[in-house]
Amino acid sequence: MKPAPNVYDAEPIPAAARSEIDRLLKSGDLFRYTAPQDAPVALLEREFAEFMGTKFALAVSSCSQALFLSLKALQLPRGAKVLVPAFTFAAVPSAIVHADCQPVLVEVGENYRVDMADFEAKLTDDISAVLISHMRGHTSDMDAIMALAEAKGLPVIEDAAHSLGTQWHGKKIGTLGKIGCFSFQSYKMINAGEGGILITDDADIIAQAIIMSGAYEHNWKKHPVVHDRFAHWQNKLPLYNTRMQNLSAAVIRPQIAEVARRVSDGLANHDYVADQLNGSMWLNVPPALTPETRAPDSIQFNLVGFDTDDQARAFQDAAAARGISVQVFGLSSDNARAYWNWQFIPGDMPDLPQTRAMLMRACDVRLPARLKKDDLDFIASALINAAEEVMAEPRAYGT
Repeated sequence: MKPAPNVYDAEPIPAAARSEIDRLLKSGDLFRYTAPQDAPVALLEREFAEFMGTKFALAVSSCSQALFLSLKALQLPRGAKVLVPAFTFAAVPSAIVHADCQPVLVEVGENYRVDMADFEAKLTDDISAVLISHMRGHTSDMDAIMALAEAKGLPVIEDAAHSLGTQWHGKKIGTLGKIGCFSFQSYKMINAGEGGILITDDADIIAQAIIMSGAYEHNWKKHPVVHDRFAHWQNKLPLYNTRMQNLSAAVIRPQIAEVARRVSDGLANHDYVADQLNGSMWLNVPPALTPETRAPDSIQFNLVGFDTDDQARAFQDAAAARGISVQVFGLSSDNARAYWNWQFIPGDMPDLPQTRAMLMRACDVRLPARLKKDDLDFIASALINAAEEVMAEPRAYGT
């Protein structure tokens, strides 16, 4: 019997990264501000901004820190309310809390996207900003979100941790709002183990973010962008020291050229498996919205007709017995993607029945771009057969 495919290992780090790492290790030059200019981190910022088609980029230690700095750079007052989808990773509302703001959770539907009726109802006059999390690469209705936010003069931050390479009406996700934030954690389209980056066209925001990231004294002059807003903010902002170091940048830079291929392969893999899963009466992969061109490295699907949590757990067990690990978001103990576990949010937990119902039957399976057709067939077959095993009607004795 063919062994189950390994869905956890990332693609090998390009040879160009390995040679640059060796050079850096020999030199000991790991700090981004040691060189007078063109340190690997600074080169990454220039190259990533060019890749995304934006004016500015700032590389930091994680996407969470990029979100945090984005919120701080908006100069929001303490306690400001920030609208955020209730389906995201705990680090996203954590960044809001860390920035001394109050998350306001919005319902998410069974297609994993923001419920626009709830979004509009909660976009009240006391909301100061919108943070849209494209969770697992699923894009909500950004036309409606941007129109509603712009009508109220509210800034939009995009948490695009899972969406590098995704497009909306042909425009790159992360460039729709005022600020876009991306992750380079191991399970993302570019893998550096850890790391993040924010992009923007706003000169005032990038100046604040660079200084707060830890550009003490006049180290902001070593970034690939310098303008008069840096002098304005000098010594007026706290330093949070969220800098990226040169080894991470050396790992990331050669992978930018690989993004297009990974996106193409990942989307083909996703759609191939989705077509098979949608052939089962027990499984459903929600379609992309019409303007959305996705860049997935995992697949999410809903259990259909699973009336009890025990049935959903039995499906997880049956898939695991076939070698495929399935996470049902709401059933995994202390899951960081289940909003009721975010007890660090001040105040009472809101009632979000739509999101809760989705999380109790929404499944998550890794599906990296490097997998081949036989791997995809193995995964799809294991999931379909696991559902059939659990949901097959008991046969009468003797039949």
